[in-house]
Amino acid sequence: MRKLIYLSMVVLLFCTSCKKFLGEKSTQNQAIPETLVDLQALLDQYQVLNYVDGNAAEISTDDVYLNDADLGARPENERNMYTWQRSNIFLQDGNEWFYNYRAINRTNVVLEAIAKIGKTAGNAAEWDNVSGQAYFIRAKNHLRGLYIWGNAYGEQSQSDLGVPLRLGSDFNVPSVRATVAQGYAQVVSDLQRAVQALPLKAVHVMRPSKPAAYGLLARVYLSMRKYELAKLYADSCLSLKADLLDYNSLNAAASYPIGQFNVEVLQDSYFTSPMLNNARGKINPELYALYEANDLRKVVFFSDNKNGTYGFKGSYEGNSNFFSGVAVNEVLLIRSECLARAGRLSEALADLNRLLRNRYKKNTLIDRAGSDQQAVLADILLERRKELLLRGLRWVDVKRLNMENAGISFSKSYKGVIYQLKANSTGFALPIPERVIEVAGLPQNP
Repeated sequence: MRKLIYLSMVVLLFCTSCKKFLGEKSTQNQAIPETLVDLQALLDQYQVLNYVDGNAAEISTDDVYLNDADLGARPENERNMYTWQRSNIFLQDGNEWFYNYRAINRTNVVLEAIAKIGKTAGNAAEWDNVSGQAYFIRAKNHLRGLYIWGNAYGEQSQSDLGVPLRLGSDFNVPSVRATVAQGYAQVVSDLQRAVQALPLKAVHVMRPSKPAAYGLLARVYLSMRKYELAKLYADSCLSLKADLLDYNSLNAAASYPIGQFNVEVLQDSYFTSPMLNNARGKINPELYALYEANDLRKVVFFSDNKNGTYGFKGSYEGNSNFFSGVAVNEVLLIRSECLARAGRLSEALADLNRLLRNRYKKNTLIDRAGSDQQAVLADILLERRKELLLRGLRWVDVKRLNMENAGISFSKSYKGVIYQLKANSTGFALPIPERVIEVAGLPQNP
């Protein structure tokens, strides 16, 4: 136990400063993990790996707004992020970039150590499981970085700058921004390794599993607009786990009606945001108006503030934290969208109606139907927005849909000033923290 505590402290110390992440030499000696138990313990430190997903992608979207008083009371960097300013939107220390690369470094330590331990007939299952978890976590964090600091995947991705791909734990290796295409290729490669290595069922959903890796691959390919591949991996995921939570079974009057680790969760992670919690963040009235009276999400997701505004209480964390993991409902909607894009409308609608039967009051849903491909696709995309709000997905959804001429822009106001983020604006790639630019010499987003 003493050795394990020391090992964990060493890894955390390596991640203490942004400088060390970006190439400044470290004089500390790494403790070498000696067993698979040691490595699993590193991956089970959920406060480092699962529960630090960033909130920038949600603060920057339009699902939640703040009134002037609440926004004015927030720190300057949060106000800047909310209004799409191009500087001082992240804290200089302990920011989203730091937490992302701290997690990535943890996985690199594990992958380097496990290669030295070696795979044998006696440890094969455990060896595969640990390595698969590390590849999954590394992929998920690189992907989140691409969503926040990179442009949408498209024709320019071979030259557009994404994020540094840290594939080893040596801090002396300089950080260089890979292209968006290189970033997605690395994410796919890591997840394909994870799929091969992970078990069908994890001991707990805080650890990834094979269905979770398939589900995350489906998300990746959807954001790349490679819909055939997204559908393929959604199929693979849902063939292994496709449980849905019937919202008719929930107590909609509860403060947080949906329980943590419920049957839909494939892999659990979350982000926090005092700025967006239901004490401050108000649901966009246009979004709230999309829910029909017999749609249980209208009462399961939202708390009535008794003043004409509504807060969000529908997190799959069962509390004020915001779920950002992988879940069956997301994967089912991915498959539905991809089927619709392929012209397989009856199958697409079957997936959509299966989801909605678990969301509407019993025996009140009129099954969605239609033979017009664009109308069916529009319905599915609308349900995606209504189902997956405040999971960190709206930002990348808008970016990819605008690549297909959706023309979605954002608008917010503060103290009488209207702020806008136009469709396909360079502002959809957030500025990298200034301290990172200063220390690493990375090119900044325009």
